[in-house]
Order: sequence, then C-alpha cells, then structure tokens
Amino acid sequence: MSTAMASEWTRRGERGSVPLYRFMVWFSLRMGRGPARVLLRIIAAYFLAFGGAARRASAQYLTRCLGRAPTVAEQYALFFSFASTVHDRVFFLKGRFELFDIEVHGADLFDERGAFLMGAHLGSFEALRAAGRLAHRRVAMAMWEENARNISAVLSAIDPALANDIVALGRIDSMLELRQRLEDGALVGVLADRTLGEEPTIAVDFLGAPAAFPTGPMRMAAALRQRVIFMTALYRGGNRYEIHFERLADFSGEEGMRRGERGERVNEAVARYAGRLAHYCRVAPDNWFNFHRFWLER
Repeated sequence: MSTAMASEWTRRGERGSVPLYRFMVWFSLRMGRGPARVLLRIIAAYFLAFGGAARRASAQYLTRCLGRAPTVAEQYALFFSFASTVHDRVFFLKGRFELFDIEVHGADLFDERGAFLMGAHLGSFEALRAAGRLAHRRVAMAMWEENARNISAVLSAIDPALANDIVALGRIDSMLELRQRLEDGALVGVLADRTLGEEPTIAVDFLGAPAAFPTGPMRMAAALRQRVIFMTALYRGGNRYEIHFERLADFSGEEGMRRGERGERVNEAVARYAGRLAHYCRVAPDNWFNFHRFWLER
C-alpha cells in the first residue's frame, strides 16, 4: 500500500465525527434509544446516498467479502450497523447495560494478568469495554494522540472520568503508562487494522487479496512482553451484541529472543490477526466499518 493510500483515512477523517457524536449524545439521552434509532435510519441513508468515496470503498469490501457485487440493501445494512454502534456507544458509556443482550465467547481466556486486546474497526469497542466493566476489569484504549483527543472530547461530553481510560500513543511516556496499566492487571485495547502511513507494514492476504497491515501494535505487545487476544463485539441487530475473544499471540516468555526472531514472531502474529479479521468479516459482513481504500493496488 502506498503511503498516500494508507493514510487516506487520516486525511479525510470520519466525516463530521465529533459534532455528530455530540448531537447523538444529546438527542439519545433526551429521547431514549428507541426513538433515536428512527433518526439513525435517516443518517445511514444520507451517508449512503451522499458519501461517494465511502460508498465505493464499502462496495469494494463487500464484493470481496461476499464474493459478488453487493445489493443496495446490503450496503445500507453496513451503514446502518455503523450508525447503530455509534449510537449505542452513548448507552454503554452511561452504564445502561440492561438495554442490551450481550453474548460472550472466550471469557475463560482471562485471569488476573493484564493483556492486549487486539481488535479492528469491526463491531463495537464500547460493547467490549462494557463486558470488561461487568466483569470488574478495567479496559483502556490505546490510540494515536490526535484520535485520542477527538475521542476524549466525545467521552467528556458523556462522563469526564471516562477520558482517563484513553492512553495516547506517540508521547514520551506512552509505553511507561501502558506498562503500568498492564502490570496493574488492566486490559488494553488497540485497533490494528489501520496505519497512519508512516509506520512499518507488511502485506498479508485479506479476503483474497494482499493488504498492508501495520506491525506497530503487535511490536508494542512484543516489546512489553504481553499476551495478545483477538477481540470483536459484533452488532447482530436490534439490541444484540456477540463478543468473541481468541488467543492470538503470547510474547510473555521472550525476554532473551533476538531481534530477528522477534520480528518473525510479530509478522506471523499480524498474519494470524488478518486471518481472524477476515473470518469475522465473513461471519458479519455488515460489521467492518472501513470506508476507505484498503487493498494494495496492483
């Protein structure tokens, strides 16, 4: 993937994200989940109709995922699922767990130790964090500083204390903060399906074609010698979420490993990550919320 292509999402951003989130917070808390979901259908239809680049990128993804060109209804389902997870974020962050039917698979992977939860823009991270809170586990999110500022602004509009669960990467003390949280038994989530364009990537097969995945998140887990667990919380319609955890890699016993060996382990883990992401994309095609060009150009 070229640098320009890889960083396209950072230049274009999520259209209107912060203003839209703030409005949805206000409207949803005032009107309730049910009435606000009527508005979601209008929002999803608007972005499908007028989001040209996003519509084209989603059609490319769905074509690879389904093995055929998607229908308009299937494209709309993707946009509506995205709007639904954004909307439900408000209620998860407010602790309104009783509104949802959450099914969890793989919870037996966890003990008192910290771990990296490696996910993607697939389903809802807030549903995952809600599951952690229900199990009395602290779940923090590691993200690059600019994105961290945007998300912190959104969280502060709901509950200022929630912004403390964001760890901004790219600062001098970022790794020290992550290490401390992990040693305290926290689970640290990171979304590993996008690159900022300047970090190292490797090309791996994803839904039948090569795509560039960043190695930074996995290298971070290796440097901190942590376990890595794949995570996803699929939105399954209505008020239903399906959470999956799977073993992905374990760098906890690699203190004496040479640089070359560690690099190979990291690359192998990234390839496994891409494989599990592809699997869950096929399980729930309307749940991968990447509205930008993604595959390598030939």
